[in-house]
Amino acid sequence: MSQPSTAPAVPAGPRVPEAVHRRRWAVLGVLMLSLLIVVLDNSILNVAVKTIAAPAPTGIGATQSELEWSINSYTLVFAGLLFTSGLLGDRLGRKKVLLFGITVFGIGSALAALSGSPGELIAYRAVMGLGAAFVMPATLAVLMNVFERDEQPKAIGIWAGSVGLAIAIGPITGGILLEHFWWGSIFLVNVPVVILALALMLWLVPDSRDPNPGRVDIPGVLLSVVGLVLLVYGIIRGGELASFTDVTVLAPVLGGVAVLAVFVLHERRSDHPAIDMSYFKKPAFSAAVAAIALVFFALMGVTFFSAFYLQSVRGYSALESGLLILPLAVAQMVFAPRARLVVERFGARAVCTAGMVLVALGLAAFALFDATTPVWALEVVFFLQGAGMAHIMPPVTVSIMQALPREKAGSGSAINNTFRQVGGALGVAVLGSVLSSTYRGEIEGHLGGVPAALRDTAGESIEATLAIASKLGPSGQDLVAPAYTAFLDAMHVTALASAAIGLAGAVVVAVFLPGRGADAPTAPGQAPVPGPATDQSQAPTPAG
Repeated sequence: MSQPSTAPAVPAGPRVPEAVHRRRWAVLGVLMLSLLIVVLDNSILNVAVKTIAAPAPTGIGATQSELEWSINSYTLVFAGLLFTSGLLGDRLGRKKVLLFGITVFGIGSALAALSGSPGELIAYRAVMGLGAAFVMPATLAVLMNVFERDEQPKAIGIWAGSVGLAIAIGPITGGILLEHFWWGSIFLVNVPVVILALALMLWLVPDSRDPNPGRVDIPGVLLSVVGLVLLVYGIIRGGELASFTDVTVLAPVLGGVAVLAVFVLHERRSDHPAIDMSYFKKPAFSAAVAAIALVFFALMGVTFFSAFYLQSVRGYSALESGLLILPLAVAQMVFAPRARLVVERFGARAVCTAGMVLVALGLAAFALFDATTPVWALEVVFFLQGAGMAHIMPPVTVSIMQALPREKAGSGSAINNTFRQVGGALGVAVLGSVLSSTYRGEIEGHLGGVPAALRDTAGESIEATLAIASKLGPSGQDLVAPAYTAFLDAMHVTALASAAIGLAGAVVVAVFLPGRGADAPTAPGQAPVPGPATDQSQAPTPAG
């Protein structure tokens, strides 16, 4: 098999040192452990939102908006700093960045566990996001530098499958902890895992870096952070007010869009951009990152409201909710490592399009759910969603990572994870706002018996309505049934919006991803060489 290097001065042949190559699977295990705790933390949080929303001492009385920000403070810091962390990994060494990130994540986890108010939780979640921003891209960048190109699709499939493992472990672990300990235990559980990961990293993970790194694009990073925070804040505010025309909504939304437009212009003109915009001129590369953003936009919003559906409407405990979501994770664990085999047979375009359609159908199914939907129907839908995700993430990640030279693995991983996290953050914000505004519109007509001072709070979410109903005693019981009905109506609207986003992603990949046997985009600096997808000199259709 031909293996030309991305740099002409380097002879053809394996570029991974033999000592590193021999322990590559052990290194992958350490990377999966690091990835697992970062993803597990968010999946734990999804089943804990109801507990955190409860008044003290059970929770900390977080409102719907504060719950969204406890998720978005993490994701926005994470997404905003991925550019810098990826570049720093390429420049300073990925192992150093990985060790720094996992340490900060552990410290943030300990602080979050001791939060005394929603504001503190939001702040410490941001610290965790800072640490995660240095962990996530480093894991994928290290992977690309310990595996030869022909093994990378298989390794990336296993790497993506570890996300499914985290999704499975997270809700179940969270449920067990919430049944036996206080809510902060869902964060404190990260600390011993962080200590183990640090020890294994120091022992097994090799260091690597770009021999010719560029300067860090600090203005670009600042512009992206400011733009995203303004945009998402405006959208969340719109959900709180049930109006998207209020000046406190329009000002941050329009300001965020303007700042992000300046960010794109800056990146195009900079001689050391955080993101090399030339990569986006390749339709297959752009389609891959768009697919990641769109699928996580749709899924994160649904994951946010599914916790309330399972616990508030259906009455399941946090542990039972975690067990109910298990089929989604199992499907990812089973299918993600094998997705490359399906791609080899049918091509990335067909496989990813089918995966997106499957995810969209699963999201649309939520529009049919009510308070008595059989459990087996929920399980089937969750399994199909997981199967769809397993046939999207590995192929598009391979497309992105193999489009860049190995020396730029940190930058490639930053692009991959930035669009994933930004898509997820916007999904929670936009779909959370749709859910909140629709619920408020449905429930307001039933709040006449609620004291005027409490009506605004009672209309914010189903948890708020039920909490006030319990305080009102027998007179509040008339609110319970309308609250369930209003939430289900809001969930149905949000599910259909999510499905529409999923179908948009299916169209994007069907039009722009390469088909079976097609040549995929070549990384800048690499010469296009015709041949099979495993040719070392080009960014192939993800086939393995």
